[in-house]
Amino acid sequence: MDVEGPLRERLVDAGVELVLSEGTASVGLREIARRAGVSHGAPRRYFPTHRALLSAIARRGFEELGARSAAATAGAAVPRDELAALGRVYVTYALERRGMFELMFRHDLLDSGEQSETPDGPRLREATLPIFQRVTELVARCRAQSLEPSAAVTAAALWANLHGIAQLWSWGSLQLALCGEGSDSHDRLIEAALDAHLGPMAS
Repeated sequence: MDVEGPLRERLVDAGVELVLSEGTASVGLREIARRAGVSHGAPRRYFPTHRALLSAIARRGFEELGARSAAATAGAAVPRDELAALGRVYVTYALERRGMFELMFRHDLLDSGEQSETPDGPRLREATLPIFQRVTELVARCRAQSLEPSAAVTAAALWANLHGIAQLWSWGSLQLALCGEGSDSHDRLIEAALDAHLGPMAS
């Protein structure tokens, strides 16, 4: 029986629960150990640094977001429709898993370089870059342009727009600005972002 693997997963499970309930700032090796029911030194065997622990937790978030994205876009045959589906998944995930979402893109806190701090680290580049590359490919297909550099810049601007929608909606700022526009306003904002970066759809 692999005891080491399950213990590592228990520690990550505890970290995910802590991030979701109390936010990134609350995550520490001692608190993770307490919640997992192990000695305070046990997490060091798997996560030699706080950064390594946060990275393992963030990797879970990218796996969740990737699974949701794949399910949402499974039937999309048109690039624009797939981008819209990805945008809705992105914003919905941010609203439902707020603490995780805030952690996932804090690459100043995570091991996101080509070499992680530990040989068997979470390799966040492998989780994050394919998402952006897919958005870039879809943008290129929508605008009939080559992948580099203009499609990548447009994709980055669209991503920043979607991230801003997610963050400002979670803070209540957009609801205030759009008072009376209805609960589906963030879906309309996603469509507006696509129109802004890709041009409006032909009628």
